[in-house]
Amino acid sequence: MIEFRDIGVRYGTQVVLQDVSFRVNKGERVGITGPNGSGKSTLFRLILGEADADTGDVNIEESPRIGHIRQHLQADSEGETLLEYALRGIPGLSEMEHEIHALEHTLSEAQDDAERGRLLKRLGDVQTEFEHAGGYEIESRVKVSLGGLGFATDAFERPFASFSGGWQMRAELSRVLASHPDLLLLDEPSNYLDLPAVEWLQRFLKGYDGTLMLISHDRYLLRTLTDITVEVDANTATRYNGSLDFYLREREVRYANLLAAKENQDRRRDQLERFVERFKATATKATQAQSRMKMIEKIDEAAITLPKRSLAAAYLRLAPAPHSGAQTVRLDDVSFSYDGARDIFSHVNLSVARGEKAAIVGFNGMGKTTLLRIMAGTRAPTAGTCTLGHKVIPGYLSQEFSETIPPDASVFECAKRAKPGATEKELRSQLGAFGFSADDIGKPAGVLSGGEKIRLAFLRLFLAPPSLMLLDEPTTHLDLEGRAALEAALRRYDGTVILVSHDIEFVRNTVSSIIEVTPSAVRAFPGGYDYYRQKSSEVAPLSTPSISSTPSTASPKDLRRARAQERAKWQPKIKALRERVAKAEARITELEADLEKLSAVLFNPTPGTDFADTNRRLKYVQDQLSAYTEEWERDTLALDAVLQAQKADESGLGLR
Repeated sequence: MIEFRDIGVRYGTQVVLQDVSFRVNKGERVGITGPNGSGKSTLFRLILGEADADTGDVNIEESPRIGHIRQHLQADSEGETLLEYALRGIPGLSEMEHEIHALEHTLSEAQDDAERGRLLKRLGDVQTEFEHAGGYEIESRVKVSLGGLGFATDAFERPFASFSGGWQMRAELSRVLASHPDLLLLDEPSNYLDLPAVEWLQRFLKGYDGTLMLISHDRYLLRTLTDITVEVDANTATRYNGSLDFYLREREVRYANLLAAKENQDRRRDQLERFVERFKATATKATQAQSRMKMIEKIDEAAITLPKRSLAAAYLRLAPAPHSGAQTVRLDDVSFSYDGARDIFSHVNLSVARGEKAAIVGFNGMGKTTLLRIMAGTRAPTAGTCTLGHKVIPGYLSQEFSETIPPDASVFECAKRAKPGATEKELRSQLGAFGFSADDIGKPAGVLSGGEKIRLAFLRLFLAPPSLMLLDEPTTHLDLEGRAALEAALRRYDGTVILVSHDIEFVRNTVSSIIEVTPSAVRAFPGGYDYYRQKSSEVAPLSTPSISSTPSTASPKDLRRARAQERAKWQPKIKALRERVAKAEARITELEADLEKLSAVLFNPTPGTDFADTNRRLKYVQDQLSAYTEEWERDTLALDAVLQAQKADESGLGLR
């Protein structure tokens, strides 16, 4: 479908791509990975005709209808609504619709049979083309995709220009998805999405039957949606005929082989250079020296270039957390409002223990970042109190770097402000350890790339180690290796972590508890992300049982069949709820046993008893016991309600 043949692209003197050749076949689902700035987006620009290759060419077969997200969005008219903007996803669709209406009007007034025949033929052709393009169901598809990406129904008629940049990008994504193109090009589609929207996008794309090319660092999307991987690195692109996990394994093998080959090449070059240096002035060896110089030139022309790998992965690290009290942060009846009229959230009661790693999840606009800022102390609640524990030192990494890193301050000055008492030699050493060269440290922080800003932010946390780390979208500017490195660092970190992230895989691999922010409440779940997804699915409200019109003269065989059908209808809900109740009961039994053991340690201490650690574990067990007991009560009540509804249905059918 798409073939890149010996592509070369330069921006000025900088080589972006060189001798790139690979093919994407029709119907394939291709994940495109590589370090930031390696040229991934350039591939899309070549496909779309927005950039020209300096050498080689891109061959696109069958003229597919292409869907892509534009980088700079602008409504065509000032009063255009969100729905109107999203409905313009298929080029020419609106024009076809206008032509259909015009033809119908003209046809109703035409008198001549020949003219009517010509109009009818044209109308049929346009209607067929309109139907093939999805014109008759485009509005319903657009509304479904808008809803899935987090837009409320009442937002459909709001002016498109009134939405923030992030929400406009969601609208563009919705528009592209609803157009159902033959070739779908998505460049980091999850950047502006919250976790529920990422999950919706994954489900939607899972059912997409066209050709997909996805540039992303999101391992969840790459792992579940793609079966071919193209790595763009070291000015070239390498196709791996397998999924993300296949690529990650094979990449290491390929890198080891390249490294060995480069070492051999460098060793040979050194040998030749030593010969030339030794004998170039010797008359009897001049010819041989000249021959070896030509060999060196050939080696230079065919020099092996190693992949850049990830700078962030090499330099991200965390310092040990200072000691603090057993309770890290507590929120008592906290509410917050920006305008004094509408609360973002209200009556929040929350406690986080030392060493806990939690993620705040929920739809965008629910107050996740605001909750994080209140814990960090950069915002004060409008009601209630937020209290940090004994000797707790918060460290806040904001999604908006300017909030914590002054853009006008130099890299060195930012490090100095984080640790005023450090010597210049110590700061330069630490800056070097985080990948900042002598030339970098004089740059203003505002001109740094996203990856450099992340490294500077974590350097500041390293120089002034916190015991409570508050991270707002820390993976936004990290590639695959950088995200994996940060995961490993956070798992080793012995302090408390509370984070907000749209990366499902990162959240799944990092945290052990979830704080969910919804319009109605803020709730804590003691397990990880998968446990939260299982437990947060509420039982659907039960409708009032309807009375069937089954005749009272039904035969016993018919009644047995109806009884079996009714029980089969209710069985999945009953089974799921019984399993939840049984699991909760088993966990409560385990926790009660742990509680007895810890209490016995406190009541009968020995000289080696660690009271602080025992109290911390006791508090954690008590919190979990409370949470599981609450879940057991909720699921038990739901089970009773389902059983009663089943009984009512069977009674209505005369089955009991």
